[in-house]
Formats: sequence, structure tokens, C-alpha cells
Amino acid sequence: MLALLPLLFLFSAFDLDTVRKEPNLEKRSELALKNADTAITSLRDAAQKGEDATIKSSIDELKASVDLAVESLEKSGANPRRSRYFKRAEQLTGQLLRRLDGLVQTASAFDQETIKPAREYVSEVHDKLLSAIMEKKKR
Repeated sequence: MLALLPLLFLFSAFDLDTVRKEPNLEKRSELALKNADTAITSLRDAAQKGEDATIKSSIDELKASVDLAVESLEKSGANPRRSRYFKRAEQLTGQLLRRLDGLVQTASAFDQETIKPAREYVSEVHDKLLSAIMEKKKR
């Protein structure tokens, strides 16, 4: 079973590379956030098993996925107030935050200290998206 974990992350990285190849920037954002959700599932499983290396790689995958999602939305040039993709990204990052909150509560003290910075990072991205959506049009 342990021998399969590196392969799992190889496929996860491949999935993010596949997401990067999506030509539609808004769809790329959604796919990246789905990949972030998968990374949290992997993070939860690793935390339950106490696999520190897997925890670290899952957090890196989570951050890279969230970054790709926001970067793709910004490159799309869409108006955040009128874009359903910006709004969907805000909702999905909110869901990621709730999952991370639950994970922090159930993880060991050592793992909590590793997971909390990732939770704060996703929180900052969520706030940035919400701010962009709520911002009035500049004159």
C-alpha cells in the first residue's frame, strides 16, 4: 500500500499538468479547484496515517491548485462581478476552507501546525476572490 502512494502523487501532479493544458481559462480554474479538493482528501488520509511526506506534498498540491485557479481567472479578463466562474471559485474556496477547518480539528497537534498555514493561505485567496466580486466598478 505504501508503495502506491508515490504513484498516487505522480498521478496527482499529472492531473494538475493536464489542468494547465485546458485552453478555456475559466474551466481551467474550476478543474484546478477540483484538484485542490482531491489534495485535501489526500491530506486527510495522510494525516490519519501519520505520513509526514505525504502531508507536505498534499499541501503543496493544494496551494499550487488554488494558485492556478486564481491565476487562470485573472488571465481570463472577465469582470469578477459578472463572472459566474469567479463566484463559483469563491464558493469552492469556501468549501475548501470548511474541509480544512474540520481537518485541523481532527488532526494531531503536530499535523495541526503543518495544516494551519495552508488553511490561512486558502483563506487569503478566498477573501481576495470575495473582494474582487464585491468591489464596485472603477470610474
